[in-house]
Amino acid sequence: MLQGTADPRSNSAVGACASVLPEQLPDDPSTLKALLLAQQRAFEAREAERQASLVARESALLKAFDAREVELQKAFVAREGELQKAFDARETELQKAFEARILELYEQLRLARRRMFGPSSESHAGQGWLFDEAEALAASAPEAGDTATLPPPATEPSGQTPADAGKKKARGKRKPLPIELPRIDVVHDVPEAERTCACGTPMVEIGQDVSEQLDIVPMQVRVLRHIKKRYGCPKGDQAPVSARAPAQVLPKSNASNDLLALLIVIKYVDGLPLARFEYVLARAGVLVPRQTLARWVIGTAQALQPIANLMRDVLLGHDVIHMDETPVQVLKEPGRAASSTSQMWVQRGGPPGKPVILFEYDPSRAQAVPLRLLEGWKGHLMADGLESYGAISFCEGVTRLGCWVHARRRFVDAGKVLPAGKRGRAHEALALIGKLYAIEKEARELNDAQRLALRQSRSRAVLDELRRWLDQLLPTVPPTSVLGGALGYLHRQWPRLTRYLERGDLPIDNNPAENAIRPFVVGRKAWLFSDTQAGARASALLYSLVETAKANNVEPYLWLRHVLRSLPTATTVEHFEALLPWNLNAEQLITASRAGEGWGSWSAYPVSKRSA
Repeated sequence: MLQGTADPRSNSAVGACASVLPEQLPDDPSTLKALLLAQQRAFEAREAERQASLVARESALLKAFDAREVELQKAFVAREGELQKAFDARETELQKAFEARILELYEQLRLARRRMFGPSSESHAGQGWLFDEAEALAASAPEAGDTATLPPPATEPSGQTPADAGKKKARGKRKPLPIELPRIDVVHDVPEAERTCACGTPMVEIGQDVSEQLDIVPMQVRVLRHIKKRYGCPKGDQAPVSARAPAQVLPKSNASNDLLALLIVIKYVDGLPLARFEYVLARAGVLVPRQTLARWVIGTAQALQPIANLMRDVLLGHDVIHMDETPVQVLKEPGRAASSTSQMWVQRGGPPGKPVILFEYDPSRAQAVPLRLLEGWKGHLMADGLESYGAISFCEGVTRLGCWVHARRRFVDAGKVLPAGKRGRAHEALALIGKLYAIEKEARELNDAQRLALRQSRSRAVLDELRRWLDQLLPTVPPTSVLGGALGYLHRQWPRLTRYLERGDLPIDNNPAENAIRPFVVGRKAWLFSDTQAGARASALLYSLVETAKANNVEPYLWLRHVLRSLPTATTVEHFEALLPWNLNAEQLITASRAGEGWGSWSAYPVSKRSA
């Protein structure tokens, strides 16, 4: 071997020989060579063994890698399958949500079209008689031509006995005009030339035919001159004596008490805005700015505050109160924009025979308002599902009642979104609710104990059937649909809706409050808004007075005129209580009206032309 070359085997052999002690190396070259060869073969054997071990190790690793790869592949396929299932489930869920949203928008569109272009009645076939009694009576009434319908006379007209009054009126027979209205006789005589018989004998009067027509004289505007005479002693021994004029509600105003009563009725009963009444007065040649009219209204409301306070005492003295609210716009509210919305709250209650309706203005719709209005009161509160009434439910002694009209109204909407002529699940609920109202109609003339027994025996069975129907259907209907919203409302309000079964005098719905607030809503369409908070509070008080008078079957103008004439001289609680509407009847008001006609009543005819 050449010097300087690197032979690995020789180096390994040298390394192997290096483990042999120098003194152990043979001196013989052949022996040394044999030793080196032996060492080289041993090294090659170990190298071959190591290489085989490496190959085996490599093969084992390859097998393990292949097995792991197969395992990972299986895991990947399984995971891919799970993800695909989750994706498909999510896609199905989104598709269902999309379809539900499309259905919801479709229902809202159909409902909006029905509300905009369809009839506003909530009745449906087979149940309209329960909620549209007035319409049904009007449709079934006998034809009477163009005859005006006026309140029944206070006394029976001549020739008509009480027994005849109870009989059914003949078809087409005209209802007599009220006997208390003034009569003016217009005599139509036969010309003298026609009062001679063909035989030459002059005819004599043998009778007369009397017919009546309703006539109205337009509003008369006049000026009352209060002339207070003075008397003095000619000798000068005593100071002069002056007559006292009748006390006025607004002493410094040139508006009479009767004009103030008329102004309140025109605005809060007839719904005529002050701006239009200003034009009415202008046509009569009287220029009264609407700002002056507004001051008269506010001042009159302040003077009538004691009457409203007594009404509130009567309301809170009864243990059943209805409440509702409606928006009202007040232009000048501190810290609020003119476009902001305030609330007009209404309460209705009172003992039997003394219904009280009270309005209350408040900028807020928060829970603090019912708490303030019902502070210290205990009883049953009938209201809708508005969250503003939530806090009052936790007050000691206050029990919430649910309104079946609100629950029914949602099912009516659910029925409206269905195609024309198609009946659905909503009609099943309406039929069951109709049974409840049919029972209440039967119980209308019963006393509280009898009504309670009827409700326990029949209404409870209907409610149990409705509850089973609700539990079966509720999990299957999307909550975002119109029907789902109706079912959810019925489920949430169920304890309050069924609470009327506990007593015979508890109401089934909040219709009395909604009927009480309707005149305000109608009037709001005419006058649109209140300018100031003082005007809104005055409107609330005056609406309270006129609606309470109407609820007690008292004509608002006659009552207000009597109250305003008597109010300046009222000094005790007994005097104010005597002015409450349930303490006066129509005959008393008419008598008081005629007694005071001499000094400023708003009359259709002069006193001298009135007949007995």
